[in-house]
Amino acid sequence: MTAPFDPAQFLPDELIARIRERAAVHDRENTFPTDDLDDLRASGYLGILVPADRGGAGLTLAEASQLQQRLAGAAPATALALNMHLVWTGVAKVLRDRGIDDLAFVQEGAARGEVFAFGISEAGNDLVLFGSDTDAAPDGAGGYRFTGTKIFTSLSPVWDHLGVHGLDATSPDGPQMVFAFLDRGDDVVARDDWDTLGMRGTQSRTTELRGAHAPAHRVVRRLPPGPQPDPLVFGIFAVFEILLASVYTGIARRAIDLAVTAATTRTSKKTGTTYVNDPDIRWRVAEMALTYDALPPQLAVLAGDVDGLVDHGGRWFSLLAGVKHRAVTMAKQVVDEAVLVGGGSSYFAGSEISRLYRDVLAGMFHPSDPESAHSTAASAWLGPVA
Repeated sequence: MTAPFDPAQFLPDELIARIRERAAVHDRENTFPTDDLDDLRASGYLGILVPADRGGAGLTLAEASQLQQRLAGAAPATALALNMHLVWTGVAKVLRDRGIDDLAFVQEGAARGEVFAFGISEAGNDLVLFGSDTDAAPDGAGGYRFTGTKIFTSLSPVWDHLGVHGLDATSPDGPQMVFAFLDRGDDVVARDDWDTLGMRGTQSRTTELRGAHAPAHRVVRRLPPGPQPDPLVFGIFAVFEILLASVYTGIARRAIDLAVTAATTRTSKKTGTTYVNDPDIRWRVAEMALTYDALPPQLAVLAGDVDGLVDHGGRWFSLLAGVKHRAVTMAKQVVDEAVLVGGGSSYFAGSEISRLYRDVLAGMFHPSDPESAHSTAASAWLGPVA
């Protein structure tokens, strides 16, 4: 019998402790967790989803989900930032598992410790993967020059390669969505504008593409705009949603641990005993646990289905959007309860529960947002609007 996967093998307790200690500093100073990245790179974390024959750990998406839950419990912003790298290595795995090796260069680069970032989001673009306000102009040799503005570009200070999309409106075969990878250069400018309520360490700055060039060998797809079943689109959506859900599930677990610590160490003047004996506090902690417990099994099954090439057909997108939506709403509810269990000290900015409260709010802004998730689920069960 195969032993169960142990996340501590890749994220040992001493590493988690160091990362957790630094998280408060990066939140307070609004800085990128460079030391975390250095430690994680040295441990091979950037290559956890890269197959062993290309120098990686060869983990499954389900195992990566467990690791991201554990990392998020130490430093949510570090985990969320690393998510964007893991999305691309995860997409490369999804494609290769299905006999498509278009992103071999992503796997090979990640195994060398190179960082890949996710440059898809655009202000006001609720089409996300299916449309873009960024112009993709052909260079005449199979490559493209991208001009536009991307928002929420995590890993801004440190990425080596940026995966982007744009629209080629001049193509003779009709408008085409172009997906490609850019290297750092003078034509890619990151604004120093990341000063947010939470997830401050991600440094997800606005990125200006000023004719940024992707040569032909870094153009990975040309697709018609709009929803369609290309494996690249499926891979991005599947890995993105599952790993996002993993981060927020990890935040919820940490909030429960902090609430338990508060309940077992705070003493009531009224009763003379710790709050662990207070019926209201016990109810709150129980409610947190009952709410949280549903998510890790859902993530394990859904990630396992991606790994196992299970075909959910048209239901895939509602399943993936649903698990991300549930994880975020669950985590918000759990952290709300943890603040109340923690008492007045939770309101201070230096409190870890206070930081989790601010960090968890970022979940509502990631695709799929609540409106998109409900629309996707309604279409899956009721069909499109007539």
